[in-house]
Amino acid sequence: MAVGRDAIVADATQRIGRYRWVIVALLFAATAINYIDRQMIGLLKPTMMDDPALGLDERSYADIVVWFQVAYAIGYLGFGKVVDAIGARLGYAAAVVVWTIAHMAHGGAYSVTQFALARFSLGIGESGNFPAGVKSVTTWFPQKERAFAVGIFNAGANVGAIAAPLLCFALVPVIGWRMTFIVTGVFGAAWLIAWLIFYRDNPATHHKVGPAELAHITQDPADPEVKTPGLWLRLLATRETWAFALGKFFIDPIWWFYLFWLPGYLGTQYGLDLKTWSTPTAALALGGIYLISDVGSVAGGWLSGRLMNAGMSVNKARKLTMLVCAFFVLPVVFATSVSSLWASVLIIGIAAAAHQGFSANLYTLPSDTFPRFAVGAVIGIGGTLGAIGGALFSKYSGDVLDRVGSYAPMFIAAGGAYFLAVLSVHLLSPRLKRVEHFRRSTPWAVIVAVLAGLVGALIFLVSGKKVAGCIPVWMGPTTPCFQPGSYYTMLAVCAAIAILAVIVNTVSREKQEA
Repeated sequence: MAVGRDAIVADATQRIGRYRWVIVALLFAATAINYIDRQMIGLLKPTMMDDPALGLDERSYADIVVWFQVAYAIGYLGFGKVVDAIGARLGYAAAVVVWTIAHMAHGGAYSVTQFALARFSLGIGESGNFPAGVKSVTTWFPQKERAFAVGIFNAGANVGAIAAPLLCFALVPVIGWRMTFIVTGVFGAAWLIAWLIFYRDNPATHHKVGPAELAHITQDPADPEVKTPGLWLRLLATRETWAFALGKFFIDPIWWFYLFWLPGYLGTQYGLDLKTWSTPTAALALGGIYLISDVGSVAGGWLSGRLMNAGMSVNKARKLTMLVCAFFVLPVVFATSVSSLWASVLIIGIAAAAHQGFSANLYTLPSDTFPRFAVGAVIGIGGTLGAIGGALFSKYSGDVLDRVGSYAPMFIAAGGAYFLAVLSVHLLSPRLKRVEHFRRSTPWAVIVAVLAGLVGALIFLVSGKKVAGCIPVWMGPTTPCFQPGSYYTMLAVCAAIAILAVIVNTVSREKQEA
């Protein structure tokens, strides 16, 4: 009897087909490579800071990280548009070519400026990973499987983060840190060949996809064939766009912090050898954190899918899962008070796992609420805001470490960020309803709010360390130095204009809807 049931299940699986999971495997591999290349600088930071030719300190390291994140913000916005225009196959390929070349260029950098240029180029290329990946999932999976598929390929980030310290342990003592950048660039080239061979933008044109699997992929109602002039401006005036984007703004900086600052924290707090990599302890500790987080990426997507299968609405399933993840992050606020390395690894690992579970559900919101033709653009907007938040948090982290030398403020911020994110999602999109119509008038108030926010962020990002009672701010050929009162007044004015514009937009929208 059991054999008969197994045969029936196997036959049903065969009839439906499973080629879409090959696509997920490719996305998983690309994300792993993306994170190997991204995390390498954080792992090699202590070695590079010992190099007198580079002249690195906490602030200059933070500036290098900021340049990566600024480029990531720019590229994320651009790649969202590119992927929507030319498809994920060519868009993803272009992204991998750019980031692989930039990653290898790190091995030839001999100054902070050269590192910043290489890092900026890496940010441009790597920004294409998630817009293309989520677009591919949207194309190849029905709605009920998307969170799980996103969770699987997003787990590649953790595998990459696990592999990166192991690669450093294996390669740095043998070939040095410069050649480590160059050798690990081979992974991107190998993936590119596989992607071009196995992926197609339309599942219906792929010879490996049978009629049953194609019917499974396309089971959701078709999106309306609507082309919206000035789509991006219309998206900025849509609350569901900001539900996703503000969620990214709050949680992405925490993940950036783990990637770029966690190795230094563990090295300082627990005396790990991150210079010669003579012992495997650092690789095991960092790998352990991301191994734990790998579970969260898959579990978060699985949980929301299970709740939906049990009859819960998409709205409740997504938000409940994100709220559960937020509570699992909370203990990370005590990370700096733990004396045991492995207890700290467990606490931070659970927080990282919860982040990945949260992120897997957050990434599905654009496909839950927008037609397919707008998904890439919405993800681009959200990724840009997340990268800007990451740049601001990196600048803040470098300043805190330079002045105070404590990681505690960053871990405290990490504990609260996810509650702010889920609250933003709920307030802006209480029901996660589908966007059927876009606002047709130009959203001037939103544009003003965005521009004011960007100006304030830019002033903060290009400001330097306070010297002789003033704060230098690069603003062109000269570098003016502002008194602290004037500097903070400029930031406050930008914030006030942005908040006022948001209020005006809210009031005007409510009048239009009344």
